[in-house]
Amino acid sequence: MGVLPASVAHAASEPAIAGGGDAVGEFLMHLEKERDVSPHTVRAYGRDLSEFTRYLAGYYGGGDWTWQGVDRLAVRGFLAYLTRRGIGKRSIARALSTVRSLYRFLHLTDVVDANPARAVGTPRREQHLPTYLDRAQADRLFAAAETAAASGRFVDVRNLAILELFYSTGIRLSELRGMNRADLDLLTQMAKVRGKGRKERIVPVGDQATRALRAYDAQRDTLVRSVGPGADRLAVFLNLRARRLSVRGVQTIVTRLLARVSENAGLSVHSLRHSFATHLLDAGADLRAVQELLGHASVGTTQIYTHTSVERLKQVYRKAHPRAM
Repeated sequence: MGVLPASVAHAASEPAIAGGGDAVGEFLMHLEKERDVSPHTVRAYGRDLSEFTRYLAGYYGGGDWTWQGVDRLAVRGFLAYLTRRGIGKRSIARALSTVRSLYRFLHLTDVVDANPARAVGTPRREQHLPTYLDRAQADRLFAAAETAAASGRFVDVRNLAILELFYSTGIRLSELRGMNRADLDLLTQMAKVRGKGRKERIVPVGDQATRALRAYDAQRDTLVRSVGPGADRLAVFLNLRARRLSVRGVQTIVTRLLARVSENAGLSVHSLRHSFATHLLDAGADLRAVQELLGHASVGTTQIYTHTSVERLKQVYRKAHPRAM
């Protein structure tokens, strides 16, 4: 098979498996080289499969075992083992999905005849309604950010642009952080977004966000010129050293701004994405259109925001209707 790439070699560092060969390493290389899966996802798959192979070594009493010999009961036992360890249902579901993907690969490469993980049911996940800003909170958030930006300070102008872009487009933290200047067209008010699985989509940018981004762009150009050759000329959002803002940097900025709205509301950077979707659906936007804007592969993922809207309507009904209680 040759030398594994560093990210794959690290992810595939599970114990040697009698009869299994280097199947996990081959699978991870397949993900990275042929399916162009992100290094972060490859590492996550590697961690899950390392856990699975360690479990199987104990399950079979430390003796020889093969991928062909693993049955449905062994896979179910693995899920029970994760549950006993206190692993959350979301993480267990992800681990099962990883095992299924491995076995699909092993079946395609004629290592096994069947996929024992297909017959194992996925744990039902807890449905948590996402936290989001109501309209009054959103108004307070942007009013405070606009007041700060009126000072003309680079960080305040930048922070308003970050908030506006998040709320205007519903993009993820990683998508905003990775955005380059070439991805933003403020003339046509469109942005190219690179989402999960490196899929690209085009999203509209609203008027308020466009104005904030133009104001920031002027400040950004001034900073880049003052820093000189060491400045990052590709990234949209920069720190004071003219380098691309880190994920932690964006989180810190937005969390501090959200704390001014409510310290105990459980709001996070992702709440801006939730607010974007919830407010669109509240205003009658088509579910499929919102799905496309968010970059969801399945409309089922987007439907949780309809639950949020319905729950809000129930609360309004209980408060307002004379015979609701």
